[in-house]
Amino acid sequence: MNLLFLSRRIFTGDGTQNDLIHGGIVVDTEGIIRRVLRSPQEVNTYLYNTESESVYDFGDLVLMPGLIDANVHINEPGRRDWEGFTSATKAAAAGGFTTIIDRPTNAQPPTVSVAHLKAKTSTARGKIYVDVGFWGGLVPGNGAQLAPLLSAGVMGLQCTLCDPAAPVSQEFPAVNEAQLEEALSQLDKDQAEGDALIAVHAELPLTTEIQPDEEAPREYGTFLVTRPAQMEISATQLLCRLAGRHPRRCIHILNCSSGESLPLVEECRRQGGNLTVDTCPHYLALAAEDVPNCGTEYKTWPPIRERRNQERLWQAIRLGGAIRMIGSDHSPATPGARALTCGRGRGNFLKAWPGINSLQLSLPVVWTAGKRRGCNLTIADIHRLMCQEPANLCGLSASKGRIAEGYDADFCVWSPEEEFSVGPELLHTATKATPYAGQRLRGVVHATVVRGLHVYQQFEGFGQPLGKVLLRRSSRKLVKFVSM
Repeated sequence: MNLLFLSRRIFTGDGTQNDLIHGGIVVDTEGIIRRVLRSPQEVNTYLYNTESESVYDFGDLVLMPGLIDANVHINEPGRRDWEGFTSATKAAAAGGFTTIIDRPTNAQPPTVSVAHLKAKTSTARGKIYVDVGFWGGLVPGNGAQLAPLLSAGVMGLQCTLCDPAAPVSQEFPAVNEAQLEEALSQLDKDQAEGDALIAVHAELPLTTEIQPDEEAPREYGTFLVTRPAQMEISATQLLCRLAGRHPRRCIHILNCSSGESLPLVEECRRQGGNLTVDTCPHYLALAAEDVPNCGTEYKTWPPIRERRNQERLWQAIRLGGAIRMIGSDHSPATPGARALTCGRGRGNFLKAWPGINSLQLSLPVVWTAGKRRGCNLTIADIHRLMCQEPANLCGLSASKGRIAEGYDADFCVWSPEEEFSVGPELLHTATKATPYAGQRLRGVVHATVVRGLHVYQQFEGFGQPLGKVLLRRSSRKLVKFVSM
């Protein structure tokens, strides 16, 4: 028998309207939406004529499509103490996310071959509370693996233009413009992978490295000066050149923090380039002026910039702006790697691992920051930035991202008006350090539903880890996984 989900505030995100409806959603036993009831009268008629196995009434809570984050670091296998599949997907579920896409960089081994993708998927199965897809890695020397990775089901290929922090820098080195051009040309020749997506961490190393003040390593400004906006601007200029030479190829910029690079993106699009951009909650909500001494939980690449930079980002996330979506770039690490333990190294911004623990808090952080700025952020904006556009980017828009017949019954159920204080006891990530600790945020997730199943419910915890591994459909026959 079918399930029935009710709410007085349903946002369908199906493109028919931006208003909230008082109605219900009929879900079959396979977790697929079979009907949307758009009024109390339709609900009453359905209940009178049909027997449902279960009815879930969420009252005045907002019921909207489950959120999608295409920018998450899950460091398993190899670095589960930084973040593993169980802890990451619990955090995602508690934050209203029903789908996340894992980046290839921080695991051991990184996802740069089909064999390594197999290691990821086999580790994930049976542990995940939400659906998980995967990026494949593009690094120097793995050109022969790119088409097989795409055929095996990665959502796209991801690379970086500057080396990650140690020890990941040795495992996932940066590519240069020539190497990225070669990869793009190779994919252009492969008709079976004509729609393959390339995502890029867009910071280009400076021609002359800026030497930090070694006498003040615990001051945020000491670190910030070493990664100026010019690194992002130069990288964006490079990617605009490539987008112009490969107009059919979608190139996606990850983690945009600098508003100065956005006019370049807009001009590239006007010239016919297919260039998309995401930014992160911390760039919208946090400012360099607010980072305390020794506050290495704020450190990330690109860095959190000055408050004057934020206005450009907020302007750019409006409908039609340069920034199409928001992704967490969730990348926690152990307290030792983050320079948060006691000792001489505590609070050293120059040595701390760059990455922010934010996945579970992305929705309330963005919602709260928008309300505080008075920028008229709406539920429709949240859906567009944190659900619809990520689904489009990753090729999931035929099954996820809206409440409509035939779509997966993935729901985020939350209260936009309710507030809470961030504390470590609320976080389900492997490590608890976050720059939002102690903040008062608005927007409380009450339940998360994946394909009709409650995977998270406030005060009751988690259901079973019934998330699925998502593999991209390829026009080519899937490559068989090889033995490890």
